[in-house]
Amino acid sequence: MKDVQSSRDERGIEIQKVGVKDVHIPLQIKERAGGVQTVLAKATLTANLPHDFKGTHMSRFIEVLMKWSQAGLSARSFKKLLEEVRTKLDAQRAEISLQFKYFVNIAAPVSGSISQLDLECEFTAALNQDQFDFVLRVTVPMSSVCPCSKEISQYGAHNQRVFVSIRLRTKPGVFLWIEDVLDLVHNVGSCQVYPLLKREDEKYVTERAYENPKFVEDILRDSVLALREEERIVWFEVHCESIESIHNHSVYAYHSEAK
Repeated sequence: MKDVQSSRDERGIEIQKVGVKDVHIPLQIKERAGGVQTVLAKATLTANLPHDFKGTHMSRFIEVLMKWSQAGLSARSFKKLLEEVRTKLDAQRAEISLQFKYFVNIAAPVSGSISQLDLECEFTAALNQDQFDFVLRVTVPMSSVCPCSKEISQYGAHNQRVFVSIRLRTKPGVFLWIEDVLDLVHNVGSCQVYPLLKREDEKYVTERAYENPKFVEDILRDSVLALREEERIVWFEVHCESIESIHNHSVYAYHSEAK
C-alpha cells in the first residue's frame, strides 16, 4: 500500500515534536526493594520530523510504548526506549513523559498500621543525538500548621494540606528511587500524612503538627536543605503549594538550583 506519511513535503519546515499524547497504559515500575509495581500511566511520546517528510508513523510510537510497558521500567531503561523511537522514525530527537501514581507502604506513627501512600510521579526523558536527559518528579503530601495562627489564637490554629513537588536530575549513570526522594522530604512539613490512622495515631499527628508549626516558606527551605545533602543530585526544583483551609486560595513557594 502507498505510504503517504513518507511522501515528500516541500514547505521546508522541520516539526520539532510530533507524536502521541495522553496514551493510558499499564506500566511496570521497578521498586527500590527489588519488586515491580504495576501502575496506570499517562504517556506522551514524541520525535522530531525532518522537513522533507510529510508525516510521521504514529503507530510506531504505540508499538514502542506497548513493548516497554511490560519491561519493568527504571531510569536506566529510558535511553534504550528513546533510541528505539529514533531508529524506528529516523529521527534525531525523541522525548517521553510518563505520569502515574506510585504507592509506598507507610506505617502509622503509634499503632504501626500499614497502609499505602499514593504519590504523584512523573518520568521525563529526552535523547538528542548523543545527549540524554532524565528528570524525575515526585509530589509528596504533608500537613502544616500556621505559626502565626498558633501565636495569636487562645486555642487551636488553622492547618492545611501541603504538596511538595520535586523535580531533579542526578549525576550521569546515577539514579534515585522514588522512595529515596520520599525519604529526603517526608519530615519537612509540620507532620506527615498517613492513609490509615487509628485513634492513638490521630492524637499523635494532631499534637505533632501543632507542636511543629511551619509556613510554606519554612517547608520550602527545609526541602531545599534536605535536597542539598543528597550528593547524587546535580539539579533540582521545588514547588510548594499549601491548600489553605481559611482562604479560598492556595499559597505557594518555589526554588530551583544547580549543585
